[in-house]
Amino acid sequence: MVASSNFQLCVVALLLAAAPRLTLSQVSPQPTAAAPAGPATSAPANPPPIRREFRGVWVATVGNIDWPSRRGLTTAEQQAELITLLDSAVSLHLNAVLLQVRPAADALYASKIEPWSEFLTGTEGQAPSPWYDPLAFAVKEAHARGLELHAWFNPYRAGTPDQRSRHAANHVSRTMPAVVKKYGPYLWMDPGEPSVRRRTVRVVLDVVRRYDIDGVHIDDYFYPYRENDRRGREIAFPDARSWRKYRSAGGQLSRDDWRRHNVDLLVHELYTGVHDVKPWVKFGVSPFGIWRPGNPPSITGFDAYVQLYADSRQWLREGWVDYYTPQLYWPIADTPHSYSTLLHWWVDQNVRQRNIWPGQYTNKAGANGEHGWRAQEIIDQIDSTRATRGASGNVHFSGRAFLENPDSLHERLRAGPYSDLALVPASPWLDSIAPAAPLLTLHPAGVQLPANGPDTLHTPMRVTISAAKKSAPFLWTVRTRSDTMAATPWTTAIIPATEDRVPLPSGATEVVVTAIDRAGNESAPARLTLPSPAP
Repeated sequence: MVASSNFQLCVVALLLAAAPRLTLSQVSPQPTAAAPAGPATSAPANPPPIRREFRGVWVATVGNIDWPSRRGLTTAEQQAELITLLDSAVSLHLNAVLLQVRPAADALYASKIEPWSEFLTGTEGQAPSPWYDPLAFAVKEAHARGLELHAWFNPYRAGTPDQRSRHAANHVSRTMPAVVKKYGPYLWMDPGEPSVRRRTVRVVLDVVRRYDIDGVHIDDYFYPYRENDRRGREIAFPDARSWRKYRSAGGQLSRDDWRRHNVDLLVHELYTGVHDVKPWVKFGVSPFGIWRPGNPPSITGFDAYVQLYADSRQWLREGWVDYYTPQLYWPIADTPHSYSTLLHWWVDQNVRQRNIWPGQYTNKAGANGEHGWRAQEIIDQIDSTRATRGASGNVHFSGRAFLENPDSLHERLRAGPYSDLALVPASPWLDSIAPAAPLLTLHPAGVQLPANGPDTLHTPMRVTISAAKKSAPFLWTVRTRSDTMAATPWTTAIIPATEDRVPLPSGATEVVVTAIDRAGNESAPARLTLPSPAP
Protein backbone atom coordinates (compact mmCIF):
# COMPACT_ATOMS: atom_id res chain seq x y z
CA MET A 1 0.00 0.00 0.00
CA VAL A 2 1.07 3.59 -0.57
CA ALA A 3 2.19 5.34 2.61
CA SER A 4 0.41 8.53 3.72
CA SER A 5 1.22 11.68 5.73
CA ASN A 6 -0.23 15.17 6.27
CA PHE A 7 0.66 18.56 4.90
CA GLN A 8 1.31 21.40 7.32
CA LEU A 9 -1.89 22.37 9.10
CA CYS A 10 -2.16 25.81 7.57
CA VAL A 11 -1.78 24.40 4.08
CA VAL A 12 -4.27 21.67 4.84
CA ALA A 13 -6.89 24.17 5.98
CA LEU A 14 -6.43 26.32 2.89
CA LEU A 15 -6.75 23.32 0.59
CA LEU A 16 -9.86 22.11 2.30
CA ALA A 17 -11.52 25.50 2.04
CA ALA A 18 -10.49 26.51 -1.44
CA ALA A 19 -9.50 23.53 -3.59
CA PRO A 20 -12.24 21.91 -5.68
CA ARG A 21 -12.53 18.14 -6.09
CA LEU A 22 -10.68 17.20 -9.26
CA THR A 23 -11.88 14.43 -11.54
CA LEU A 24 -10.20 12.87 -14.53
CA SER A 25 -12.42 14.77 -16.92
CA GLN A 26 -11.03 18.03 -15.56
CA VAL A 27 -7.40 17.16 -16.23
CA SER A 28 -5.92 18.65 -19.38
CA PRO A 29 -4.80 16.08 -21.97
CA GLN A 30 -1.09 15.57 -22.51
CA PRO A 31 0.40 17.58 -25.42
CA THR A 32 0.80 15.64 -28.65
CA ALA A 33 2.84 16.21 -31.79
CA ALA A 34 -0.26 17.60 -33.50
CA ALA A 35 -0.90 20.29 -30.88
CA PRO A 36 -0.91 23.92 -32.06
CA ALA A 37 2.38 25.75 -31.85
CA GLY A 38 2.93 27.61 -28.64
CA PRO A 39 5.33 28.03 -25.76
CA ALA A 40 7.54 24.98 -25.25
CA THR A 41 6.26 22.66 -22.53
CA SER A 42 7.72 19.45 -21.20
CA ALA A 43 5.61 16.32 -21.36
CA PRO A 44 4.72 14.75 -18.05
CA ALA A 45 7.25 12.19 -16.88
CA ASN A 46 6.00 8.65 -17.21
CA PRO A 47 6.22 6.30 -14.25
CA PRO A 48 8.52 3.29 -14.56
CA PRO A 49 6.87 0.15 -15.95
CA ILE A 50 5.82 -2.60 -13.58
CA ARG A 51 7.49 -5.95 -14.14
CA ARG A 52 5.35 -8.71 -15.66
CA GLU A 53 6.28 -11.91 -13.86
CA PHE A 54 4.30 -14.77 -12.33
CA ARG A 55 5.45 -15.37 -8.78
CA GLY A 56 3.52 -18.29 -7.36
CA VAL A 57 3.77 -20.70 -4.47
CA TRP A 58 2.21 -24.14 -4.05
CA VAL A 59 0.44 -24.66 -0.73
CA ALA A 60 0.17 -28.43 -0.33
CA THR A 61 -2.46 -29.96 1.92
CA VAL A 62 -1.77 -33.66 1.31
CA GLY A 63 -0.05 -35.08 4.38
CA ASN A 64 -0.35 -31.61 5.95
CA ILE A 65 2.83 -30.57 4.13
CA ASP A 66 2.05 -26.84 4.26
CA TRP A 67 -1.48 -26.28 5.53
CA PRO A 68 -3.03 -27.02 7.91
CA SER A 69 0.14 -27.87 9.80
CA ARG A 70 -1.64 -30.85 11.35
CA ARG A 71 -5.04 -32.50 11.40
CA GLY A 72 -7.63 -31.36 13.88
CA LEU A 73 -6.69 -27.71 14.35
CA THR A 74 -9.54 -25.45 15.35
CA THR A 75 -11.17 -23.23 12.76
CA ALA A 76 -9.43 -20.19 14.20
CA GLU A 77 -6.05 -21.94 14.10
CA GLN A 78 -6.54 -23.07 10.50
CA GLN A 79 -7.52 -19.59 9.41
CA ALA A 80 -4.61 -18.00 11.27
CA GLU A 81 -2.13 -20.37 9.61
CA LEU A 82 -3.54 -19.68 6.17
CA ILE A 83 -3.38 -15.93 6.74
CA THR A 84 0.26 -16.32 7.79
CA LEU A 85 1.01 -18.09 4.50
CA LEU A 86 -0.79 -15.39 2.49
CA ASP A 87 0.96 -12.60 4.38
CA SER A 88 4.28 -14.33 3.74
CA ALA A 89 3.48 -14.33 0.02
CA VAL A 90 2.66 -10.62 0.12
CA SER A 91 5.82 -9.76 2.03
CA LEU A 92 7.84 -11.53 -0.68
CA HIS A 93 6.02 -9.66 -3.46
CA LEU A 94 4.53 -12.89 -4.80
CA ASN A 95 1.29 -12.55 -6.75
CA ALA A 96 -0.33 -16.01 -6.75
CA VAL A 97 -1.05 -18.94 -4.43
CA LEU A 98 -1.82 -22.43 -5.74
CA LEU A 99 -3.85 -24.09 -2.98
CA GLN A 100 -4.37 -27.85 -3.05
CA VAL A 101 -8.10 -28.41 -2.60
CA ARG A 102 -8.47 -32.05 -3.73
CA PRO A 103 -5.53 -34.16 -2.57
CA ALA A 104 -7.19 -37.61 -2.76
CA ALA A 105 -10.80 -37.55 -4.03
CA ASP A 106 -11.67 -35.41 -1.02
CA ALA A 107 -12.35 -31.71 -0.56
CA LEU A 108 -10.94 -28.80 1.39
CA TYR A 109 -14.15 -26.93 0.60
CA ALA A 110 -17.87 -27.52 0.93
CA SER A 111 -18.71 -30.16 -1.68
CA LYS A 112 -21.83 -32.19 -2.41
CA ILE A 113 -19.74 -34.57 -4.53
CA GLU A 114 -16.80 -35.55 -2.33
CA PRO A 115 -16.20 -35.72 1.44
CA TRP A 116 -14.39 -33.24 3.64
CA SER A 117 -10.67 -34.01 3.69
CA GLU A 118 -9.15 -35.81 6.63
CA PHE A 119 -6.27 -33.34 6.47
CA LEU A 120 -8.58 -30.69 7.93
CA THR A 121 -10.25 -32.34 10.90
CA GLY A 122 -8.58 -35.73 11.21
CA THR A 123 -11.75 -37.54 10.12
CA GLU A 124 -12.75 -37.83 6.50
CA GLY A 125 -16.22 -36.44 5.94
CA GLN A 126 -16.19 -34.29 9.07
CA ALA A 127 -16.60 -30.55 8.45
CA PRO A 128 -14.60 -27.91 10.32
CA SER A 129 -16.23 -26.78 13.56
CA PRO A 130 -17.14 -24.00 13.93
CA TRP A 131 -18.14 -24.39 10.29
CA TYR A 132 -16.43 -22.43 7.56
CA ASP A 133 -15.52 -23.02 3.94
CA PRO A 134 -11.71 -23.02 3.63
CA LEU A 135 -11.66 -22.34 -0.12
CA ALA A 136 -14.11 -19.44 0.14
CA PHE A 137 -12.01 -18.08 3.00
CA ALA A 138 -8.79 -18.50 0.99
CA VAL A 139 -10.21 -16.75 -2.08
CA LYS A 140 -11.51 -13.84 -0.03
CA GLU A 141 -8.28 -13.34 1.91
CA ALA A 142 -6.04 -13.79 -1.14
CA HIS A 143 -8.01 -11.28 -3.20
CA ALA A 144 -8.00 -8.80 -0.33
CA ARG A 145 -4.21 -8.91 -0.56
CA GLY A 146 -4.08 -8.58 -4.35
CA LEU A 147 -3.10 -12.26 -4.81
CA GLU A 148 -4.50 -14.66 -7.37
CA LEU A 149 -5.86 -17.93 -5.92
CA HIS A 150 -5.56 -21.05 -8.07
CA ALA A 151 -7.37 -24.23 -7.00
CA TRP A 152 -5.05 -27.24 -7.29
CA PHE A 153 -6.58 -30.67 -7.93
CA ASN A 154 -5.19 -34.18 -8.03
CA PRO A 155 -7.20 -35.84 -10.83
CA TYR A 156 -6.83 -39.56 -10.02
CA ARG A 157 -5.47 -40.25 -6.52
CA ALA A 158 -8.12 -41.67 -4.15
CA GLY A 159 -6.18 -42.61 -1.03
CA THR A 160 -2.76 -42.09 0.58
CA PRO A 161 -0.64 -44.33 2.85
CA ASP A 162 -1.11 -42.04 5.83
CA GLN A 163 -4.91 -42.24 5.75
CA ARG A 164 -5.95 -42.53 9.41
CA SER A 165 -9.73 -42.49 9.31
CA ARG A 166 -12.16 -44.71 7.49
CA HIS A 167 -13.25 -43.46 4.10
CA ALA A 168 -16.55 -41.57 4.29
CA ALA A 169 -19.72 -43.03 2.84
CA ASN A 170 -19.61 -40.62 -0.12
CA HIS A 171 -15.94 -41.28 -0.95
CA VAL A 172 -15.40 -42.66 -4.45
CA SER A 173 -13.88 -45.85 -3.05
CA ARG A 174 -17.28 -46.65 -1.55
CA THR A 175 -19.65 -45.18 -4.14
CA MET A 176 -17.73 -46.41 -7.22
CA PRO A 177 -15.56 -49.26 -5.92
CA ALA A 178 -15.19 -50.92 -9.34
CA VAL A 179 -13.13 -48.00 -10.70
CA VAL A 180 -10.86 -47.56 -7.65
CA LYS A 181 -7.76 -49.75 -7.60
CA LYS A 182 -5.31 -50.63 -4.88
CA TYR A 183 -1.85 -49.80 -6.18
CA GLY A 184 1.03 -50.23 -3.76
CA PRO A 185 0.10 -48.23 -0.65
CA TYR A 186 -2.29 -45.96 -2.63
CA LEU A 187 -5.83 -46.01 -3.91
CA TRP A 188 -6.07 -44.85 -7.53
CA MET A 189 -9.00 -44.11 -9.78
CA ASP A 190 -8.51 -45.91 -13.08
CA PRO A 191 -7.90 -43.30 -15.82
CA GLY A 192 -9.20 -45.80 -18.37
CA GLU A 193 -12.73 -45.62 -16.98
CA PRO A 194 -14.79 -42.88 -18.67
CA SER A 195 -16.79 -42.49 -15.42
CA VAL A 196 -13.57 -41.43 -13.65
CA ARG A 197 -12.92 -38.75 -16.21
CA ARG A 198 -16.50 -37.52 -15.97
CA ARG A 199 -16.24 -37.38 -12.18
CA THR A 200 -12.99 -35.40 -12.17
CA VAL A 201 -14.33 -32.90 -14.72
CA ARG A 202 -17.54 -32.57 -12.70
CA VAL A 203 -15.60 -31.92 -9.48
CA VAL A 204 -13.39 -29.27 -11.09
CA LEU A 205 -16.21 -27.44 -12.86
CA ASP A 206 -18.29 -27.45 -9.67
CA VAL A 207 -15.51 -25.43 -8.03
CA VAL A 208 -15.16 -23.12 -11.04
CA ARG A 209 -18.89 -22.35 -10.93
CA ARG A 210 -19.16 -21.74 -7.19
CA TYR A 211 -15.90 -20.01 -6.26
CA ASP A 212 -14.22 -16.86 -7.56
CA ILE A 213 -10.93 -18.61 -8.28
CA ASP A 214 -8.39 -17.29 -10.74
CA GLY A 215 -7.02 -20.60 -11.98
CA VAL A 216 -7.41 -24.37 -12.06
CA HIS A 217 -4.21 -26.34 -11.61
CA ILE A 218 -3.34 -30.03 -11.90
CA ASP A 219 0.00 -31.59 -11.05
CA ASP A 220 2.13 -34.49 -12.33
CA TYR A 221 0.10 -37.42 -10.95
CA PHE A 222 -1.64 -39.08 -13.89
CA TYR A 223 -1.10 -42.81 -14.03
CA PRO A 224 0.78 -43.39 -10.78
CA TYR A 225 4.52 -43.45 -10.31
CA ARG A 226 5.41 -47.11 -10.40
CA GLU A 227 5.46 -49.18 -7.21
CA ASN A 228 7.41 -52.32 -6.40
CA ASP A 229 6.45 -55.29 -4.27
CA ARG A 230 8.44 -56.52 -1.29
CA ARG A 231 10.79 -58.40 -3.57
CA GLY A 232 11.52 -55.30 -5.60
CA ARG A 233 9.48 -56.38 -8.60
CA GLU A 234 7.45 -53.74 -10.43
CA ILE A 235 3.71 -53.89 -9.80
CA ALA A 236 1.57 -53.63 -12.94
CA PHE A 237 -1.21 -51.07 -12.77
CA PRO A 238 -4.49 -53.05 -12.46
CA ASP A 239 -6.49 -51.67 -15.38
CA ALA A 240 -7.27 -54.98 -17.14
CA ARG A 241 -11.03 -54.40 -16.78
CA SER A 242 -11.07 -51.01 -18.51
CA TRP A 243 -8.59 -52.21 -21.13
CA ARG A 244 -10.83 -55.14 -22.05
CA LYS A 245 -13.84 -52.82 -22.34
CA TYR A 246 -11.90 -50.55 -24.67
CA ARG A 247 -10.80 -53.41 -26.89
CA SER A 248 -14.27 -54.97 -26.92
CA ALA A 249 -15.68 -51.67 -28.15
CA GLY A 250 -13.34 -51.77 -31.15
CA GLY A 251 -10.43 -49.73 -29.81
CA GLN A 252 -7.29 -50.06 -31.95
CA LEU A 253 -4.61 -48.27 -29.89
CA SER A 254 -1.83 -50.15 -28.16
CA ARG A 255 -2.21 -50.34 -24.39
CA ASP A 256 0.42 -47.67 -23.76
CA ASP A 257 -1.04 -45.31 -26.38
CA TRP A 258 -4.53 -45.95 -24.98
CA ARG A 259 -3.35 -44.95 -21.52
CA ARG A 260 -1.82 -41.75 -22.86
CA HIS A 261 -5.00 -41.06 -24.80
CA ASN A 262 -7.03 -41.38 -21.59
CA VAL A 263 -4.94 -38.66 -19.96
CA ASP A 264 -5.06 -36.51 -23.11
CA LEU A 265 -8.86 -36.63 -23.01
CA LEU A 266 -8.93 -35.42 -19.40
CA VAL A 267 -6.53 -32.53 -19.99
CA HIS A 268 -8.43 -31.36 -23.08
CA GLU A 269 -11.85 -31.65 -21.42
CA LEU A 270 -10.66 -29.71 -18.39
CA TYR A 271 -9.21 -26.95 -20.57
CA THR A 272 -12.36 -26.53 -22.64
CA GLY A 273 -14.73 -27.08 -19.72
CA VAL A 274 -13.14 -24.46 -17.48
CA HIS A 275 -13.35 -21.83 -20.22
CA ASP A 276 -16.91 -22.76 -21.13
CA VAL A 277 -17.91 -21.93 -17.55
CA LYS A 278 -15.67 -18.91 -16.93
CA PRO A 279 -13.50 -17.79 -19.86
CA TRP A 280 -11.15 -15.78 -17.65
CA VAL A 281 -10.14 -18.64 -15.33
CA LYS A 282 -6.68 -19.88 -16.29
CA PHE A 283 -5.94 -23.60 -16.63
CA GLY A 284 -2.44 -24.77 -15.79
CA VAL A 285 -0.54 -28.05 -15.59
CA SER A 286 2.71 -28.81 -13.76
CA PRO A 287 4.07 -32.00 -15.41
CA PHE A 288 7.23 -33.86 -14.50
CA GLY A 289 10.09 -31.67 -15.73
CA ILE A 290 11.43 -34.19 -18.27
CA TRP A 291 9.12 -35.13 -21.14
CA ARG A 292 11.40 -37.90 -22.40
CA PRO A 293 15.12 -38.59 -21.87
CA GLY A 294 17.14 -37.28 -24.80
CA ASN A 295 14.94 -34.19 -25.16
CA PRO A 296 17.19 -32.27 -25.41
CA PRO A 297 20.10 -34.67 -26.06
CA SER A 298 22.00 -34.04 -22.81
CA ILE A 299 19.00 -34.95 -20.63
CA THR A 300 18.71 -38.36 -18.97
CA GLY A 301 16.48 -39.79 -16.26
CA PHE A 302 12.83 -40.62 -15.67
CA ASP A 303 10.59 -41.07 -18.71
CA ALA A 304 7.18 -39.60 -17.82
CA TYR A 305 5.87 -40.35 -21.31
CA VAL A 306 6.38 -44.08 -20.72
CA GLN A 307 5.90 -44.40 -16.97
CA LEU A 308 3.17 -41.84 -16.21
CA TYR A 309 1.62 -42.02 -19.69
CA ALA A 310 1.82 -38.24 -19.81
CA ASP A 311 2.39 -36.79 -23.27
CA SER A 312 2.97 -33.40 -21.71
CA ARG A 313 4.67 -31.95 -24.78
CA GLN A 314 1.49 -32.52 -26.80
CA TRP A 315 -0.69 -30.61 -24.31
CA LEU A 316 1.59 -27.60 -24.62
CA ARG A 317 1.93 -27.80 -28.39
CA GLU A 318 -1.85 -28.14 -28.81
CA GLY A 319 -2.46 -25.12 -26.57
CA TRP A 320 -4.58 -27.06 -24.05
CA VAL A 321 -3.17 -24.94 -21.23
CA ASP A 322 -3.01 -21.26 -20.34
CA TYR A 323 0.17 -21.71 -18.36
CA TYR A 324 2.71 -24.49 -18.07
CA THR A 325 4.76 -25.19 -14.97
CA PRO A 326 7.17 -28.05 -15.69
CA GLN A 327 8.67 -29.18 -12.40
CA LEU A 328 12.34 -28.37 -12.97
CA TYR A 329 13.54 -29.71 -9.65
CA TRP A 330 17.28 -29.93 -10.37
CA PRO A 331 20.20 -27.50 -10.08
CA ILE A 332 21.43 -25.55 -13.07
CA ALA A 333 24.80 -27.33 -12.95
CA ASP A 334 23.23 -30.83 -12.90
CA THR A 335 23.97 -31.50 -16.58
CA PRO A 336 21.75 -34.60 -17.04
CA HIS A 337 18.77 -32.69 -15.60
CA SER A 338 19.85 -29.05 -15.82
CA TYR A 339 17.20 -26.49 -14.88
CA SER A 340 18.32 -24.06 -17.58
CA THR A 341 18.70 -26.67 -20.31
CA LEU A 342 15.24 -28.10 -19.66
CA LEU A 343 13.69 -24.64 -19.47
CA HIS A 344 15.04 -23.70 -22.88
CA TRP A 345 13.71 -26.96 -24.32
CA TRP A 346 10.21 -26.40 -22.93
CA VAL A 347 10.15 -22.85 -24.27
CA ASP A 348 11.07 -24.19 -27.71
CA GLN A 349 8.03 -26.51 -27.60
CA ASN A 350 5.68 -23.61 -26.83
CA VAL A 351 4.45 -23.06 -30.38
CA ARG A 352 1.12 -21.60 -29.14
CA GLN A 353 2.88 -18.98 -27.02
CA ARG A 354 1.29 -19.93 -23.72
CA ASN A 355 2.72 -18.73 -20.41
CA ILE A 356 5.75 -20.73 -19.23
CA TRP A 357 6.22 -20.53 -15.45
CA PRO A 358 8.57 -23.34 -14.35
CA GLY A 359 8.39 -24.91 -10.90
CA GLN A 360 11.30 -24.73 -8.47
CA TYR A 361 12.14 -27.11 -5.64
CA THR A 362 12.49 -24.26 -3.19
CA ASN A 363 12.18 -26.57 -0.17
CA LYS A 364 15.66 -27.84 -1.05
CA ALA A 365 17.20 -24.47 -0.21
CA GLY A 366 19.02 -24.71 3.09
CA ALA A 367 17.99 -28.35 3.60
CA ASN A 368 20.38 -30.47 5.62
CA GLY A 369 22.41 -33.24 4.07
CA GLU A 370 24.07 -33.83 0.73
CA HIS A 371 20.86 -33.17 -1.19
CA GLY A 372 20.29 -29.68 0.20
CA TRP A 373 20.89 -26.58 -1.86
CA ARG A 374 22.24 -23.15 -1.15
CA ALA A 375 19.62 -20.40 -1.30
CA GLN A 376 21.68 -18.89 -4.11
CA GLU A 377 20.60 -21.77 -6.36
CA ILE A 378 16.98 -20.58 -6.19
CA ILE A 379 18.02 -17.01 -6.97
CA ASP A 380 20.19 -18.19 -9.87
CA GLN A 381 17.25 -20.16 -11.27
CA ILE A 382 15.01 -17.09 -11.14
CA ASP A 383 17.73 -15.18 -12.99
CA SER A 384 17.89 -18.00 -15.54
CA THR A 385 14.12 -17.79 -16.06
CA ARG A 386 14.34 -14.05 -16.62
CA ALA A 387 17.16 -14.52 -19.11
CA THR A 388 15.12 -17.06 -21.12
CA ARG A 389 12.98 -15.39 -23.74
CA GLY A 390 9.53 -16.99 -23.59
CA ALA A 391 9.53 -17.73 -19.87
CA SER A 392 7.92 -15.23 -17.51
CA GLY A 393 7.84 -16.42 -13.93
CA ASN A 394 8.22 -19.23 -11.42
CA VAL A 395 6.23 -21.30 -8.95
CA HIS A 396 7.87 -22.36 -5.68
CA PHE A 397 7.40 -25.69 -3.94
CA SER A 398 6.29 -25.10 -1.32
CA GLY A 399 4.78 -22.64 1.15
CA ARG A 400 6.69 -23.84 4.20
CA ALA A 401 9.99 -22.91 2.54
CA PHE A 402 9.18 -19.26 3.13
CA LEU A 403 8.00 -19.80 6.70
CA GLU A 404 11.00 -21.84 7.81
CA ASN A 405 13.24 -19.41 5.89
CA PRO A 406 16.36 -21.59 5.53
CA ASP A 407 19.63 -19.86 4.72
CA SER A 408 17.84 -16.48 4.95
CA LEU A 409 16.02 -17.32 1.72
CA HIS A 410 13.11 -15.00 2.47
CA GLU A 411 15.35 -12.00 3.06
CA ARG A 412 17.57 -12.75 0.08
CA LEU A 413 14.62 -13.00 -2.29
CA ARG A 414 13.03 -9.86 -0.86
CA ALA A 415 16.26 -7.90 -1.21
CA GLY A 416 17.15 -9.41 -4.58
CA PRO A 417 14.95 -10.69 -7.42
CA TYR A 418 11.68 -9.97 -5.60
CA SER A 419 12.53 -6.51 -4.36
CA ASP A 420 9.99 -4.98 -6.74
CA LEU A 421 6.29 -5.61 -7.33
CA ALA A 422 5.13 -7.64 -10.31
CA LEU A 423 1.94 -8.16 -12.27
CA VAL A 424 0.86 -11.56 -13.54
CA PRO A 425 1.62 -11.77 -17.29
CA ALA A 426 -1.39 -11.39 -19.55
CA SER A 427 -3.17 -14.28 -21.30
CA PRO A 428 -4.33 -12.54 -24.50
CA TRP A 429 -5.83 -15.70 -26.04
CA LEU A 430 -8.40 -15.60 -23.22
CA ASP A 431 -9.11 -11.88 -23.59
CA SER A 432 -7.06 -9.21 -25.33
CA ILE A 433 -9.35 -6.22 -24.74
CA ALA A 434 -7.96 -3.78 -22.20
CA PRO A 435 -10.35 -2.37 -19.60
CA ALA A 436 -11.31 1.29 -19.75
CA ALA A 437 -9.16 3.74 -17.85
CA PRO A 438 -10.39 4.32 -14.29
CA LEU A 439 -11.96 7.56 -13.09
CA LEU A 440 -10.10 9.52 -10.43
CA THR A 441 -11.41 11.99 -7.88
CA LEU A 442 -9.00 13.93 -5.68
CA HIS A 443 -9.83 14.65 -2.06
CA PRO A 444 -7.47 17.30 -0.70
CA ALA A 445 -5.97 17.05 2.73
CA GLY A 446 -8.06 18.59 5.44
CA VAL A 447 -8.70 19.33 9.07
CA GLN A 448 -11.72 18.08 10.95
CA LEU A 449 -12.80 19.57 14.26
CA PRO A 450 -14.62 16.91 16.30
CA ALA A 451 -17.86 17.84 17.99
CA ASN A 452 -16.51 16.71 21.36
CA GLY A 453 -12.95 16.56 22.54
CA PRO A 454 -9.91 18.78 22.12
CA ASP A 455 -8.03 16.79 19.48
CA THR A 456 -7.94 17.92 15.87
CA LEU A 457 -8.32 15.18 13.24
CA HIS A 458 -6.19 15.44 10.12
CA THR A 459 -7.12 13.73 6.84
CA PRO A 460 -4.39 13.11 4.24
CA MET A 461 -4.77 13.90 0.59
CA ARG A 462 -6.31 10.88 -1.10
CA VAL A 463 -7.69 9.76 -4.41
CA THR A 464 -10.88 7.83 -5.03
CA ILE A 465 -10.70 5.34 -7.92
CA SER A 466 -13.82 4.30 -9.79
CA ALA A 467 -14.21 1.73 -12.55
CA ALA A 468 -15.50 2.97 -15.86
CA LYS A 469 -18.92 1.73 -16.97
CA LYS A 470 -19.03 -1.88 -18.16
CA SER A 471 -15.58 -2.43 -16.68
CA ALA A 472 -14.82 -4.97 -13.96
CA PRO A 473 -11.16 -4.57 -13.01
CA PHE A 474 -9.37 -6.98 -10.69
CA LEU A 475 -6.51 -4.72 -9.59
CA TRP A 476 -5.41 -1.10 -9.63
CA THR A 477 -1.83 -0.02 -10.14
CA VAL A 478 -1.17 3.26 -8.33
CA ARG A 479 2.05 5.14 -9.02
CA THR A 480 2.72 8.40 -7.25
CA ARG A 481 5.41 10.95 -8.02
CA SER A 482 7.09 13.08 -5.39
CA ASP A 483 9.68 15.60 -6.51
CA THR A 484 11.17 15.67 -3.04
CA MET A 485 12.44 12.12 -3.57
CA ALA A 486 15.03 12.68 -6.27
CA ALA A 487 16.61 9.21 -6.14
CA THR A 488 13.34 7.30 -6.46
CA PRO A 489 10.65 9.84 -7.31
CA TRP A 490 7.96 7.24 -8.00
CA THR A 491 6.28 4.93 -5.51
CA THR A 492 4.26 1.98 -6.76
CA ALA A 493 1.38 0.01 -5.29
CA ILE A 494 -0.75 -2.81 -6.67
CA ILE A 495 -4.03 -3.06 -4.82
CA PRO A 496 -7.34 -4.90 -5.16
CA ALA A 497 -9.93 -3.10 -7.24
CA THR A 498 -12.29 -3.43 -4.27
CA GLU A 499 -10.24 -0.68 -2.60
CA ASP A 500 -11.37 2.67 -3.93
CA ARG A 501 -9.74 5.21 -1.62
CA VAL A 502 -5.97 5.55 -1.63
CA PRO A 503 -4.07 7.94 0.67
CA LEU A 504 -1.25 9.80 -1.05
CA PRO A 505 2.19 10.46 0.40
CA SER A 506 3.24 13.86 1.60
CA GLY A 507 4.75 15.95 -1.16
CA ALA A 508 3.07 13.98 -3.93
CA THR A 509 2.81 15.96 -7.17
CA GLU A 510 1.22 13.44 -9.51
CA VAL A 511 -0.66 10.14 -9.40
CA VAL A 512 -1.06 7.68 -12.28
CA VAL A 513 -3.56 4.81 -12.02
CA THR A 514 -4.34 1.90 -14.34
CA ALA A 515 -6.87 -0.93 -14.20
CA ILE A 516 -5.90 -4.59 -14.60
CA ASP A 517 -8.52 -7.17 -15.60
CA ARG A 518 -8.70 -10.90 -14.85
CA ALA A 519 -6.76 -11.80 -18.02
CA GLY A 520 -3.96 -9.39 -17.12
CA ASN A 521 -4.83 -6.66 -19.61
CA GLU A 522 -3.92 -3.13 -18.50
CA SER A 523 -5.90 0.00 -19.23
CA ALA A 524 -4.62 3.32 -20.46
CA PRO A 525 -3.39 5.42 -17.56
CA ALA A 526 -5.52 7.92 -15.68
CA ARG A 527 -3.38 10.80 -14.48
CA LEU A 528 -3.88 13.60 -11.97
CA THR A 529 -1.58 16.51 -11.27
CA LEU A 530 -1.86 17.34 -7.59
CA PRO A 531 -2.05 20.86 -6.12
CA SER A 532 1.20 22.13 -4.70
CA PRO A 533 1.32 23.04 -1.02
CA ALA A 534 1.68 26.69 -0.16
CA PRO A 535 5.27 27.88 0.38
